[in-house]
Amino acid sequence: MIVVMKTDATAEQIDHVVAHIRELGMTPQVITGKFQTVVAALGQERVGLVELLEPAPGVEKVLPIMAPYKRASSELKGDRTVVRARDLEVGGLRIGMIAGPCSVEGEDQIVELARTLKQLGATGLRGGAFKPRTSPYSFQGHKEEGLKMLAAARAETGLAIVTEVMAPEHVAMVAEYADVLQVGARNMQNYNLLQAVGDAGKPVLLKRGMSATMDEFLLAAEYILDRNNPHVMLCERGIRTFEDHTRFTLPLASVPYLHEKSHLPVVVDPSHGTGKARLVPPMCAAAIACGADGLIVEVHTDPEHAMSDGAQTITPSVFSEMMAHCRRVAEAVGRTL
Repeated sequence: MIVVMKTDATAEQIDHVVAHIRELGMTPQVITGKFQTVVAALGQERVGLVELLEPAPGVEKVLPIMAPYKRASSELKGDRTVVRARDLEVGGLRIGMIAGPCSVEGEDQIVELARTLKQLGATGLRGGAFKPRTSPYSFQGHKEEGLKMLAAARAETGLAIVTEVMAPEHVAMVAEYADVLQVGARNMQNYNLLQAVGDAGKPVLLKRGMSATMDEFLLAAEYILDRNNPHVMLCERGIRTFEDHTRFTLPLASVPYLHEKSHLPVVVDPSHGTGKARLVPPMCAAAIACGADGLIVEVHTDPEHAMSDGAQTITPSVFSEMMAHCRRVAEAVGRTL
């Protein structure tokens, strides 16, 4: 439920509504706007709540939140959420650009690449220290040593580090090094992990599961938000369909749909979404055109010899050309890059 307070409601009246919501066994969340305050009553809704809350002093009206995802819903929060980590900003006028290799392969490699990406306009550095791979025989990442390599790249460039965490027991370690905790597609419904990254309090990049519906995606975000961590970015990374001309199908209609249903910023991953390096630049431009708040792309100096996902990885020179084109598209839609 959303309790809309009158424009002249006093602090005491707001506090009274908050206490009343707690007495009813629900969790209150106060949202102070420019002209009006609303108090969300989060939890299992039941018959009679409107009648119990509406008579309180200072209350203008009580409205149900129709969406099953309460905290993520645009019904609860009309203003767009902006997530910040160092110079990376996702959700404002400036489009966040996160770039880097699929896997961290060595300190010299990641530091040198980070320098280049910084010069070309990236504000976040991606790189996998822990790698979930389909085959148990594939390269699984350098783990904590890889995190240290990422930290060295950040010390050199100031880029915000975005890296995946795969298990609840790894959250504290990854959070020590990373600026943004990424939850991968295979873990979107790992609820223990979602709660753990929520408790860490750091920004979270939540990737959509490859077979997940929009409601399932937003309810996964709800698990993080429910731990009082508002710093959540939704990432569309493509879904499985009958098509075989790309690795996945990248449904860019997700971007405006999510903006309609949620206040959370939306990032697009065209590298995983297509699986083909040549398709990454045009899909980045298309993502910006349809309203994406951020992009996350795989870049490697030598994709042919990358330890993972070389086929979908672009080179720094291609990244440079792509950034120039995407800046023009961003300007056309009233954004910057």
